[in-house]
Amino acid sequence: MRRNSTAVEAPGAELPHGRHDCTPDRPVLTRLAALKVMSVIELKAEWQRLFGADAPNNSRAFLELRLAYRIQELAYGGPSRETARLIDALADEVEGKPGRKRMIQGSRMPVAGTRLVREWNGVEHTVTVLRDGFEWQGRKYKSLSAIARAIAGTRWNGWRFFGLRETKRGEQ
Repeated sequence: MRRNSTAVEAPGAELPHGRHDCTPDRPVLTRLAALKVMSVIELKAEWQRLFGADAPNNSRAFLELRLAYRIQELAYGGPSRETARLIDALADEVEGKPGRKRMIQGSRMPVAGTRLVREWNGVEHTVTVLRDGFEWQGRKYKSLSAIARAIAGTRWNGWRFFGLRETKRGEQ
């Protein structure tokens, strides 16, 4: 390691001469800033220290970003189990894998078959909720916003247009 660079140690990591870094008060920002002045070889050594495995590649940008995440993850904790499951579900959807779509849709999605009614400029509009979208005037739509735009002629948040808003804290 270069003399001018700052070593980034995992909590409890062994320091030179058998010392251990047991102080959790080492500022995370200092550790993150140190990544910018490290060489790729030093970043790979840091990877080995934090992950216990060889770095997957020599891309400086990749190593910096992933190490920065890991440092913060160790300091502040990783994502909750529910967040990790949601991320996995989103990845599955992007990759076209079937399965967890209901988790992504969220709890505000009405049950298939529900009819949403909205009056706009004296005309009553009825939208039917489908399993994979919505139907209005015999045509399928993927979003309520597209239907709201077709009805109003301007951009609208479809959930708000049809009176389906997220519940605020304290309301149930």
